Amino acid sequence: MAVLTDVKEDDVRTLLAAYGLGALRRLEGIAGGSVNSNFGVEADAGRFFLRLYEERDFAGAERETAMLDRLARAGVETPPPRRRLDGAFVSVVEGKPAAIFPWRDGRMRCQRSVTVEDARRVGEALAHVHRAGAGESCDAGRFQLTDLNRRLDGVEASRDPRFIHVAPRLREAMARVHRSRDAGLPRGLVHSDLFRDNVVWDDGGRIAALLDFESACEGTYAYDLMVTVLAWCVGDDLEPALASAMRQGYESVRPLSAAEKDGLYAEACFGALRFTVTRITDYAMRPEGPGPRVVKDWKRFMKRFEKLEALGTSGLAAALHGG
Repeated sequence: MAVLTDVKEDDVRTLLAAYGLGALRRLEGIAGGSVNSNFGVEADAGRFFLRLYEERDFAGAERETAMLDRLARAGVETPPPRRRLDGAFVSVVEGKPAAIFPWRDGRMRCQRSVTVEDARRVGEALAHVHRAGAGESCDAGRFQLTDLNRRLDGVEASRDPRFIHVAPRLREAMARVHRSRDAGLPRGLVHSDLFRDNVVWDDGGRIAALLDFESACEGTYAYDLMVTVLAWCVGDDLEPALASAMRQGYESVRPLSAAEKDGLYAEACFGALRFTVTRITDYAMRPEGPGPRVVKDWKRFMKRFEKLEALGTSGLAAALHGG
């Protein structure tokens, strides 16, 4: 989440009219993330979340919002998009596709506050996404090996002194890890970005909403699980109690096959490298935009990769079983 494009209040008033939501009372940009521009909107009909799609075209935004509507109707805790008065989900603001979602109140967890029960619930929720999205038609996403190598091409071409020695190392590691991945693992719709800032909790400790399916795509379920483990179960180090609880929560809904268990290590390593690269290109090297934003440190995921290499396959397996 971020503000990469400013919107005018008059445009938002016109937008609200198209959805029958009444007059605009308040508009504020939301900092965070890197891909889309996001705003909190208060109107006569309540509070809403406005998203401007910065990278998807209109057809892509239509596919995403339709998918979110289906997931919500299948029981996934994600806010379904609002329909316009003409029945469509997607509008245009500042020449870009836009959608409106109901606002979900709640809190996000800081790393130190994550409990074993939280990890278990997140694992369950992720497995429900995989179950509900099994019939979805989805593309391969923007973070395949070739996509990440193109990003590294840009990093190297920039001659940025911070990354002159880092980029070749990342390229070699990605190629090596990718060769070890099992192409036959079960695949389907994956969230691929279920970080702590994409889960909202109610006051009773339950998940109120899963957010930001912008990066949702076709991928291996094992990869999605391990990205989520790396996002939730690492403080200064991988915490076996949290990692084990997340795996158990996931398997209570969707048990892992033997092949998936064998493939978790390679999927985890590739996930750590993917986020190292994208945090360099989407945060460290991105120019300042017109609105609020946050910066996420690529070095955190580089350290995760280095820790995984130190653990090895057996060490990760032990951690996932609480050892």
